[in-house]
Amino acid sequence: MRRTATRDLIEAQTYPTTTEEVVETHGDYTIELANGEEVLGDVLGRIEGETYETPQELRTALYCGVGHEAIGRRFYSDRDAYALGEDGPDQVSF
Repeated sequence: MRRTATRDLIEAQTYPTTTEEVVETHGDYTIELANGEEVLGDVLGRIEGETYETPQELRTALYCGVGHEAIGRRFYSDRDAYALGEDGPDQVSF
């Protein structure tokens, strides 16, 4: 995973920390997404008051809180069912 300013910001935070503390300190920080951007305070505003013990917990909260702009091509799936009348390829177990 490449280093980003968001990752550096998360790792520089003092832990344990709360949602409110992160928003107070970095709430106006802009997160770059696949199809736009979002302000960190807005993302964490969707999450009720939490305490984060580690950077990974805060990172997970951000992943869960971002909007659809973060996912790239919306409603796309390469796992759609095959068309009627097709059996599709044989399954392979890895």
